[in-house]
Amino acid sequence: MPIEKKFFKKKRKNSLKDITMRPFKRSEKGMKREMESNSKVIPIFFAVDDRYISFLAVTLTSLIENSSKNYQYIIKILCINIDERNKKKILKYEKENVKIEFVELNYYLQEIEEKLYTRDYFTQTTYFRLFIPELYPQYDKAIYIDSDTIVLGDISELYNIDLGDNLLGAVPDCSVQNNKEFQDYVERVVGMATYKNYFNAGMLVMNLDAMRRFDFQAKFLYLLETIKFAVAQDQDYLNRLCKGRVKFIDEVWNTMPIPNENIKKEDIKIIHYNHMFKPWHFDDVLYENYFWKYAKKTEFYKEILNIKAGYTEKEKFRDQEQFKSLVRLCKKETACVGDDRYLLSKESEMEKSEDRLKILKKIEEFEKNGDFDIDVEEDPPTIPLAPEDVDYLRKKSSSKIKSKIANHMGKKFLDDLLKENKLIIKEIKGLENLKNVDTGAIITCNHFNPFDSFAIEKAFMESGQNKVRKMYKVIREGNYTNFPGLYGFFFRNCDTLPLSSNTQTMIEFMKAVDTILQRKDFILIYPEQSMWWNYKKPKPLKNGAFRFAARNNVPVIPIFITMQDSEIIGEDGFFVQEYIINIGEPIYPDGNLSEKENSNIMKEKNAEVWKKTYEEFYKVPLEYTTEVKVKK
Repeated sequence: MPIEKKFFKKKRKNSLKDITMRPFKRSEKGMKREMESNSKVIPIFFAVDDRYISFLAVTLTSLIENSSKNYQYIIKILCINIDERNKKKILKYEKENVKIEFVELNYYLQEIEEKLYTRDYFTQTTYFRLFIPELYPQYDKAIYIDSDTIVLGDISELYNIDLGDNLLGAVPDCSVQNNKEFQDYVERVVGMATYKNYFNAGMLVMNLDAMRRFDFQAKFLYLLETIKFAVAQDQDYLNRLCKGRVKFIDEVWNTMPIPNENIKKEDIKIIHYNHMFKPWHFDDVLYENYFWKYAKKTEFYKEILNIKAGYTEKEKFRDQEQFKSLVRLCKKETACVGDDRYLLSKESEMEKSEDRLKILKKIEEFEKNGDFDIDVEEDPPTIPLAPEDVDYLRKKSSSKIKSKIANHMGKKFLDDLLKENKLIIKEIKGLENLKNVDTGAIITCNHFNPFDSFAIEKAFMESGQNKVRKMYKVIREGNYTNFPGLYGFFFRNCDTLPLSSNTQTMIEFMKAVDTILQRKDFILIYPEQSMWWNYKKPKPLKNGAFRFAARNNVPVIPIFITMQDSEIIGEDGFFVQEYIINIGEPIYPDGNLSEKENSNIMKEKNAEVWKKTYEEFYKVPLEYTTEVKVKK
């Protein structure tokens, strides 16, 4: 059994300190494993997910083709949930002197994933390089390389560079050397004596023995709990921990596609296509010919061409905006230093929407008065909805056609919202609680934005439930009868269930709810009744959703969306919110209780789940400013 898998079988506690890996005893037998005792062995590490398999293949092709045949190369690919078909494709690159192994770390990642901050194109796999020293005590030295690289030099030359007692060998980050905002950030926030010593972590020669003696991993985990570096994340931690103990290597070993008069093309050893400089996304990237030369030699070549052909102008614009956002974030972080981290951000410089400010003021007044079930924004005028005006179960041919068209358009609309960062879903937690329900169900959710139903739609699709059942949405009467434009079309046709002020229509509504739940479809209901823009607290719940569930003997799935500021300013002058969708365990009715008893108990349990989620995320007790008794 590989040594890293032995470790993961140990029982671990949840504290980061408790999961710090203890050094393994380096037995003589262990030293011989995988030819470690052979001085000609070179360990090389990558960290990828499925999205980067094709580019990893290109990197491996270039590395193996240009490597000395006088060495044995052990390539470890640290990963999470890689498709077995992709593993088989990569394992074909093994040769007599090249051994490849995939190391699944998803079970380890679960212990600390909430601590690992990610942003934009970063993923949690980027942190894996920080755990190599303790994962592999049988190695005293190793190379780490990002998989958006081309290796033109002999990798053994890089490995044989003498590091002395330094922790790392690395190349100064070219992006930082050419950008004043980045320079200020790494000196004032990361704490570098000079920006010239800030290195890029896409290529590292790692002195694993020295890192273990330095107790590197324990110190990283301590920093992870006490400091959040939001710009370059794990690279910032590496620079902070290793400063003063880095051997700077010639920049030809980590050359970025940026014009540099100090580098001759024929001297380049490794090209690093970082940030926006990706030839599989953009044209005219410097040194792109080297990438395509090796891409053509892989079975992924057509797939990579398709990736480039399908990369839209919106996505290219998004990448450019992300880089601008990164610069703004550097300025924001730098401005905070020395001011008790007071938020000096672009938000304070932009004029905020008067309408939004009025809404926020109104929310304060409503909370103070306990008017939790009243909307703070003006609804469209309500036109009474007669029974003949709505086909709840889409029995008519025209209703079916409109529904099919609307759902198709809605899916595209959701994709556009996500691509344009108008809707940002940072994380979905508890997806198994949605995935594992095989009956009809009521989904409850807090209501704070017109787009929050799209967030639930995204979770519904991610769970795979959309393949076997529909999710209907209960909406207001006015939204169905009198909402204009595209949104009105969605309100009327995207599997919606409008309420009504007409008694006979409500009878039909109730019948439809029962039918939908009994045929094992889901219904999304906002039990708070009102929508308050960006209001973070859970509001008191109404009974309706829970009566429907109790009457039909189906569970309630409580979802509470928490939010935090993103780095993007919306047109209203406020930060676009990043959503964390928290899906609680299903709440089932008790067959021994009456409908009313079940309804009350399920509502109370739902409220408890929301309260707990709120308090754990925001780290404050749930309290209201209400001066009168909260309405039930």
